[in-house]
Amino acid sequence: MANPTNAFPITELDYHLPEDLIAQQPLAKRDESRLLIVDRQAGAFRDERFPAIEHELRRGDLLILNNTKVVPAKINVRRATGGRLSGLFIAESTPGVWQLMLTGSGRLKVGEELSLADNGDDRVRLTKYAGDGHWTATLLSDDDTPTVLNRVGLTPLPPYIRRKDVAPDADAADRERYQTVYADKPGAVAAPTAGLHFTRALLDALDQNGVMRAFVTLHVGVGTFAPIKVDDLADHDMHQEWFEMPADTIAQIEATRARGGRVVAVGTTSVRVLETWGGGHDTTGMTDLFITPPYDYKIVDALITNFHLPRSTLLALVMAFAGVELTRRAYAHAVAERYRFFSYGDAMFLA
Repeated sequence: MANPTNAFPITELDYHLPEDLIAQQPLAKRDESRLLIVDRQAGAFRDERFPAIEHELRRGDLLILNNTKVVPAKINVRRATGGRLSGLFIAESTPGVWQLMLTGSGRLKVGEELSLADNGDDRVRLTKYAGDGHWTATLLSDDDTPTVLNRVGLTPLPPYIRRKDVAPDADAADRERYQTVYADKPGAVAAPTAGLHFTRALLDALDQNGVMRAFVTLHVGVGTFAPIKVDDLADHDMHQEWFEMPADTIAQIEATRARGGRVVAVGTTSVRVLETWGGGHDTTGMTDLFITPPYDYKIVDALITNFHLPRSTLLALVMAFAGVELTRRAYAHAVAERYRFFSYGDAMFLA
């Protein structure tokens, strides 16, 4: 659901990004990332390291974190003819019924059975083609979906992470690092990357400082990487993602408001849950909320987020929060100071 109040041209979401600033690997330690602190009122920036967030958050603030867990959704399949294809598990509609994206879909046929990886015991039968590489399939296995994916799947890294030399243990490393330390609810095919910077030690320090935290769930889908292809954002068909807003989180937000604290969203996915609920939606279901400038934020007071792709819905959300020109200046500063961009990149704190 786009914000219908005002036209917003796609060119506003353009910026120049040298390719070598796209982070291809995580840093050795999660909290070694840089942090660009943006004062929205003063229009000023300050360069820090992520542990500085401990001093930016105040006693009585409430961190909202997305506890979704990335599943090993990248799969390789083999046809009976021996041909191999790559694919992505998107979701399980009902137990044993998969939604998939598969390359080379023009060669595949309804009714065809595909082996997962080189494991002949785990197969899927294609039952419906929806176009653009999207298939419905039935899982043919003695095990359930989580067990099968853990056995045959790989970490679904974003398409802009391109590695020439992949070490044999690379997926094991990505399974640990492309996941927040508080991930708890399996279902995402992409990580809520703003949360990747937090360590358990940093969260413990925030506890000691009187910073509260609560959780929401939004299962990040492949649509988060889909570029906007229309000239006016009002014409964009926003993807849907499943979310849940727990009653305990609602109670903590109300308590935070009562004590004068700030609601600090960790990541754009947390923002989408909070603002969906704040706009009168039920506490669980599918959201297609598309936040574009101008937008009146109802719940979020401050935001921790990574740097996002040009022409992306996520960059539009940040511009709606910080203002178009201030966001442009912040991104130009980050490029000039050679911050690392996107999923394994650095962060910014907008307050």
